[in-house]
Amino acid sequence: MEHKQASPGATMKEVAEKAGVSTATVSRALMNPEKVSAATREKVEAAAKSVGYSPHPLTRSIKRNETHTILVIVPDICDPFFSEMIRGIEITAARHGYLVLIGDCAHQNQQESSLMDLMVTRQIDGMVLLGSRLPFDTRSDDVRHLPPMVMANEFAPELELPTVHIDNLTAAFEAVNHLLKYGHRRIACLAGPDEMPLSQYRLQGYIQALQRSGIAIDNACIVRGDFTFEAGKEALKTLMALANPPEAVFCHSDIMALGVIAQAKNMGLRVPEDLSVIGFDDIELAQYSDPPLTTVAQPRFAIGAEAMMLLLEQLEGKTVSNGSRLLEFKLEIRASTAQPRA
Repeated sequence: MEHKQASPGATMKEVAEKAGVSTATVSRALMNPEKVSAATREKVEAAAKSVGYSPHPLTRSIKRNETHTILVIVPDICDPFFSEMIRGIEITAARHGYLVLIGDCAHQNQQESSLMDLMVTRQIDGMVLLGSRLPFDTRSDDVRHLPPMVMANEFAPELELPTVHIDNLTAAFEAVNHLLKYGHRRIACLAGPDEMPLSQYRLQGYIQALQRSGIAIDNACIVRGDFTFEAGKEALKTLMALANPPEAVFCHSDIMALGVIAQAKNMGLRVPEDLSVIGFDDIELAQYSDPPLTTVAQPRFAIGAEAMMLLLEQLEGKTVSNGSRLLEFKLEIRASTAQPRA
């Protein structure tokens, strides 16, 4: 029988399909052959040769925690919000002798099989998730073989992971309350995607702040976006077309808030004289916008560093409880918010 040469493009998933077994079985057969039957081992080895798959040479005989490599799963590597968080992870990891790899969930379909291969073949020691979207199916048998994980930024209780984040609901409440103290009553909300837990918490904070002030919720003033600049521009077009447009906008991200400011200028509106705008995150661009953006500042570097420390504790064999580790946020008041015109 002719066999393919080892190909860097061949994946464990292809071997599993060829052999008619799960990727977890392929991992055991190639990494720990004593844990499977001789027949299964031979079938997997034949399939691996057939598709040209070869395990990473450094992982053939090593145990977990010997690769000193961490995988960070990022919702979108192009989003500037994550830069400081990743820096916190990388600096903390480097101090303890670990290398950091980045997996971008924005292109998950292309990378899913290769990321799963990294995980189940133990080519990484642990993972830090910067969002609630996972690069694997939680219903798969393979999840039983995953390395230790922690979550940063998002909070998804159903995943039962140690998590580092801020109190998004309270932060949103304080942001909207800032607008209410200025005297605004017609306040819109540019929310993030509904499937993201942090968007749900921030929306609840907006709703609770209005209700606390006796202001009825107008669903027409709640518009959803995808955390992009264009989403902010399109949302303001929708809001200003209302019969009773808002006088202030609370945005779930700074990037969307910057899009709102840009569109306001395009429409001949002055910020904050005609429209107050408040963002969320305090990315570096926020202080340099025109006008500088009022926003909720997250300790992004500290979130990343703390999440990495929690992962290191697990890798050292320490027991780390699941659930939240809340860090402090701060409302940065700048020139994009002011009292409404008389």
